[in-house]
Amino acid sequence: MITNINQLDFSKKYNYSDYLTWQFKERVELLKGYIFKMSPAPNVRHQRISGDIYFELRKFLVDKPCQVFSAPFDVRLPLPKEKQKEGKIDTVVQPDITVICEESKLDEQGCNGAPDLVIEILSPGNTKKEMKNKLEIYQLAGIPEYWLVDPEHAFVIIYTLNEQANYIGSIPFTDEDKARSFILKGFELDLSKVFK
Repeated sequence: MITNINQLDFSKKYNYSDYLTWQFKERVELLKGYIFKMSPAPNVRHQRISGDIYFELRKFLVDKPCQVFSAPFDVRLPLPKEKQKEGKIDTVVQPDITVICEESKLDEQGCNGAPDLVIEILSPGNTKKEMKNKLEIYQLAGIPEYWLVDPEHAFVIIYTLNEQANYIGSIPFTDEDKARSFILKGFELDLSKVFK
């Protein structure tokens, strides 16, 4: 059992079995086996935006088969076999908001498999490398829809998988727009209320 993050070697690759033995206060994610420290507790604006989006999704999903979860919530992403090392799960992320429509992907630890929708809300501590890696990982894992929310610049970009399993990014939706989900038919988010 690892009780202090400093006991870990950040240049080493880890997997989900290792991740389960970590008992320290810092939040981390595993991206293709490498540890990424998550930003410290999000700021108030981030939390308001996350709460508003979660609330709207929760209302929309009442009496529908999909469920919405907010961080911290582990999502284990088994990448394609050729991208895995020894068949072990080496990617565990905690998106700000996750929507899962297949009950079979849920277990006591969170989600095992690609969710239908993930939403990441940028924080000042997010690095470009981290966000680029996540975009690539979400695409590789086959997550059909990925929203990137930028509170500082008040826009949302929606990435959806095309027929070749590559993400296509939308034009940025601003605080004057309504962002519409392609996966959750009928769900639209009034961004003037989110970025108030």
